[in-house]
Amino acid sequence: MSKYNQIDLTGVRTISIKSRKSKVTPKDFAKSIDAGKASLGEFINSLPRILVGNELRDLVSDVIQSRRKGKPVILMMGAHVVKVGMSPIIIDLLRHGIVTHVAMNSASAIHDVETAMWGHTSEDVAVNLMDGTFGMSKETGDFINKALVKGFTESSDGYGETLAKKIIALKAPNRAVSILAECYDTGVPVTVHAAIGTDIVHQQPSMDGAATGELSFRDFKILVSSVKDLKNGGVVLNLGSAVILPEVFLKALTVARNLGFKAKGFSTANFDMIRQYRPQMNVVERPTQHGGRGYNFTGHHEIMIPLLAAMIKLESGR
Repeated sequence: MSKYNQIDLTGVRTISIKSRKSKVTPKDFAKSIDAGKASLGEFINSLPRILVGNELRDLVSDVIQSRRKGKPVILMMGAHVVKVGMSPIIIDLLRHGIVTHVAMNSASAIHDVETAMWGHTSEDVAVNLMDGTFGMSKETGDFINKALVKGFTESSDGYGETLAKKIIALKAPNRAVSILAECYDTGVPVTVHAAIGTDIVHQQPSMDGAATGELSFRDFKILVSSVKDLKNGGVVLNLGSAVILPEVFLKALTVARNLGFKAKGFSTANFDMIRQYRPQMNVVERPTQHGGRGYNFTGHHEIMIPLLAAMIKLESGR
């Protein structure tokens, strides 16, 4: 006989499943499609209307409604977005007037410049680190650092605009896939937010800390100017920046509110392969407290970003 007491379940009350409130019914299930005949719309409609399936639809609706009301859709991005080939998708959203501001970390700008100018990017870090040549591409460092010095001394342009103008002026062979150049062409602000010491161009002799810091600071103020319009609508999308952009966005938002702008009641969404602390707190939760909605989607950029863009274009008719 066991020395432990077992609870007697004979007095437990039960209810009928007919009266119980349930969250899932077959009408919400995924639908199979005819692979040879199904349209994009039919594929999207086949996705389950449960949990993230519904949240993704809600985010798409937020983006569309924000643009219809003239509210900002700010796209923040990490370097991996460029590395996995998403530039044409971002460019298409720019051309269709869906994205109104692009904010990138400086690694994103490096990959954009290398792709536009030389048609390849993303070195083998593990191999090149062994002999100290990682990040030592002279052309990359000279292009970016010298452009920043020129912008520092000769203009009031920020980091993103300075690089965009140089890509265009030099008639980069692959300009068509440059997010920087496309932003400039379409009149969409593009800002680059550097943390000195984090990028390969910072370790080269052409690096100028004053120029890099000043132009990134100018871009911070440009970002604040966009963030201030997030009032009763608007969307902030964070695509793959785990640290830099979530931190910069939170500061831009507090500056806007400090200056008296009612930047509240908007939506935010984080897209990344894993869930991390800063995007969760600084993008999804804190900015949308007391009004607004935050979303968090986990998945690979090369799948999630094209899916998001396709849904937006399909639903908006753009």
